[in-house]
Amino acid sequence: MSSGITPPFVASNLALDFINTQFGVGAERKECLDGDSSVVAWLREAGVLTEDLESLPSGLVGLARELRENMRALVNAAKEGQPADPAVVNQVLERGAPIEKLVWDPTASVFRREEHRCNQEAESLLQPVARALVRLLTEEDLELVRQCEASDCVLLFHDQTKSHRRRWCSMASCGNRMKAAAHRARKNAK
Repeated sequence: MSSGITPPFVASNLALDFINTQFGVGAERKECLDGDSSVVAWLREAGVLTEDLESLPSGLVGLARELRENMRALVNAAKEGQPADPAVVNQVLERGAPIEKLVWDPTASVFRREEHRCNQEAESLLQPVARALVRLLTEEDLELVRQCEASDCVLLFHDQTKSHRRRWCSMASCGNRMKAAAHRARKNAK
């Protein structure tokens, strides 16, 4: 990442991890998408961009930030059972739709389906993230999409634990910190 800020991949969901590329509260707010190259780096780290790009598409960071805000608004609205305008998500889905081809596989003597990125424009690069949001909003239990319970954390996650009792974005950071604070508070109360 060009900003030097490591994006948190703690959500167990591609769409939520993308929303989490801006995190923190107040003066501690962090922005992971600070340029076109940082968006490409995030997409690579997330595993949705594996091919080399001839050049960085113009306006990538602007569209990525618009998409992130639209995604955040849609998740919040869906959790509250309210409507919201999916304009940016739909733009990315439409303009970035992959091209499907039927190809013959001579080694297996069968036809198979291949999916190819339609181009190297911003919408095509961000399309897997928009598709992940569609799956989240249409196929998943939104009760399991939660915000970290740490008072100074705004990260979202998809609780995929067996008991569905996950409380923190990460036990290693917020979970340990909050448990230590609760322990100190109990100890000081004695």
